[in-house]
Formats: sequence, C-alpha cells, structure tokens
Amino acid sequence: MRAMVLTAICDLTTNRKPLQMVERATPRPAAHEVLLKVSACGVCHTELDEIEGRAAPPVMPIIPGHQVVGHVVDRGAKAKRHRIGDRLGVAWIFSACGRCQFCQSGSDNLCTDFKATGRDADGGYAEYMAVGQDFAYGIPEPFTDIEAAPLLCAGAIGYRSLRLTGIADGQHLGLTGFGASAHLVLKIVKHKYPQTDVFVFARSEPERIFAKDLGAVWAGDTDAIPPVKLHAVIDTTPAWKPILSALGNLEKGGRLVINAIRKESADKDMLLNLSYPEHLWSEKEIKSVANVARRDVIEFLDLAAEIPIKPEVQTYDLQEANQALIELKERKIRGAKVLKV
Repeated sequence: MRAMVLTAICDLTTNRKPLQMVERATPRPAAHEVLLKVSACGVCHTELDEIEGRAAPPVMPIIPGHQVVGHVVDRGAKAKRHRIGDRLGVAWIFSACGRCQFCQSGSDNLCTDFKATGRDADGGYAEYMAVGQDFAYGIPEPFTDIEAAPLLCAGAIGYRSLRLTGIADGQHLGLTGFGASAHLVLKIVKHKYPQTDVFVFARSEPERIFAKDLGAVWAGDTDAIPPVKLHAVIDTTPAWKPILSALGNLEKGGRLVINAIRKESADKDMLLNLSYPEHLWSEKEIKSVANVARRDVIEFLDLAAEIPIKPEVQTYDLQEANQALIELKERKIRGAKVLKV
C-alpha cells in the first residue's frame, strides 16, 4: 500500500517535506481489529505539533492521521461488531485499557494507557489501516467520506470543549482561533443554543470574515476587546498570548476552556503578565481539554447528523499531504483540510 510516513522531528519552516511517500505491506488485522480501506483522512494541527516536536514524540517511523474514514475490507477472528463493507471512522483515541477508573467512568481519554492514532499507532495517511473494533465508529448517512473526516477530531474535540464550558442558551461565548474545530463549534452552537451570541477572535482577516459568514455576531483580532463580557471562551490557538486576553474578557464566574494539545514556548513569558485581580479573580476558571473520549465521538456524530453539520473543507490528494501541512502551518485555512486517499 502507499503511505505518507514521518521518520524524524523537523522544523517545517526549513523542511517543507517532512513526510515521505513509501510502499508498505498492507496491515493484517489482529483478532479484535478491523482493516479499513481508507478513503479520506483529515489534516490536524496536532500533526504539526508532532512533526515539530511540541507534542509527545510519535513512535517512528509513523503514519500520521487521526481523522480517518474508510470501509471494512477484512476483520480479525473475534471482530464481530462490524461487517465487511461497513463505513467506519477512526478518531484520535486509538485504544485505552478499558479497566482503569477513567475507562470505567467513560473518561477513557484520561487513561494512563491511552494510545493516539497516528502517534502511538499508524494512522490514516495511507491506503489501509487496522484498528480495534471498539475504537471504530459508524459514519451517519448524511455525510460524504470527505465531509465526515473532520468531524472525527475537529468536530468531536470541539463538541467536548463546548460541553466543558457549561454554557447555557443565551449566554455569550467566545472562540479564540477560527480553524477546523472552532468553525464546527459555531455550527453546533447555532443549533443547540440559538439565543447564544458567538464572538470570534482571530489574527487573520479572512478567518474573521468567514466567522461572520457562519453567524458570529462579532469578530476581532486575538487581543481585541469585545463589546460585552463573555460567559465562556474556547481557545484553540497554539499560543500563550491569547490566554491572557481571554481571561480578561471573561464575565465573573466565567470559564476558559483550552482546546490545544500543546502551547508553543515562544511567548511563554507572556504568562509573567498574569494578574490575579484582572485575569483570575471573581471566580473565573481555566479548564483544559485532554484528548477525546469514545463518548465524545459517538455523541457528536449523532448530533452532527441531526443538525446536520456540513463542514467547510479543502481537499488534497494523499501525495499532497506535505502541502496541506505547510498551508496549515502558514494559516492558509478555511474550514478543514482533508486528504483524498
């Protein structure tokens, strides 16, 4: 099979082809696994963090990709949950132990033995991939394969972030950064919380225009001051600086949810400007998002089909994965980027 493979950590400003196209043997599914013929795979900012060394290092050589859609073409002897031909998706959560307190309570995203697709096990930048049957999810009918791919991470993690805000209909929500995840959150809010006004903070003018096109009532730069205080803010940026701005824009008792696997270190000194009375007093909260649980994927796919959510996508052929990553790095973004395999 063809696969795009990462063999070393690198800086994308100097190495614009971090992935190499190789021929690999098609994997054989283990007893509880299914083998998918991949048709689409989303491109995520987490891949930038992995390639450039900000996230936990991948097991290399590794096939990236954790927003995978494909059809079952083979299955292990004990994999009876899905049938040959079923269309399934694979998300960031590749496996968890199933036995610990977190797994037993539905928080398998916090499992000590959590394994990530495309980091700890080969992902979807390839023509085939094998995955445990319990970590593959049926794709609802309304979506094409291309449309479904970004729902599996950008959508599911956005859904988890929104749930963690505790927002109520009619309260004000801020979104800092407006890429694949945030644009789907805005679509969810318009359906679940129709009286909630959404305020978007983004460095790029095209992103701000895009946000308003999708229904944001206001859009400004990441350090702009909105016309009202916000009851919750979801931050999806890789930078530290917007954290201070978000905390300053929160209403009393408001909550900041940070939806980022890592923050870049370049502006970490900004935190030295953290002021307790300005940024944290009045019972403000900070909540991080760690990975994604199976529950998030299952619930979000059902919700996305109900609305239905149709993500904005830009498509690339598998061999164009490096181009998609570079454009993501350079913030040439409108919605989500998806590889056609």
